[in-house]
Amino acid sequence: MIVRSFKDVEGTDRHIKAESGTWESKRIVLAKEKVGFSLHETTMYAGTETSMWYANHIEAVLCVEGEAELTDDETGEKYWITPGTMYLLNGHEHHTMRPKSDFRCVCVFNPPVTGREEHDENGVYPLLTEEA
Repeated sequence: MIVRSFKDVEGTDRHIKAESGTWESKRIVLAKEKVGFSLHETTMYAGTETSMWYANHIEAVLCVEGEAELTDDETGEKYWITPGTMYLLNGHEHHTMRPKSDFRCVCVFNPPVTGREEHDENGVYPLLTEEA
């Protein structure tokens, strides 16, 4: 059994801050736990814009605080994401987030991330394993 809080990972190698300065993420469950998914708390900062494309992962996101506009960059469709709203990137959609206020969410990735991934120029996380 693992018991760990987001507070426990603050300031550790599980606490990732984007070089772009647009978001930070606390990775509470990673691939090394070998449970088939990773679990994160991510905060995206008000007034920023982040484009992403998880070509190698499925991500589910549950907003717990704040508001953001989510754009499906492939269709142009826009969604307003507020506390209690979930979105699922089950089709590896290219997407852009534009938080109107600090936007805190809980994210689940499959396959799990290792914590060493960095978004490339296309917003993609590489598919890393614990052996990589």
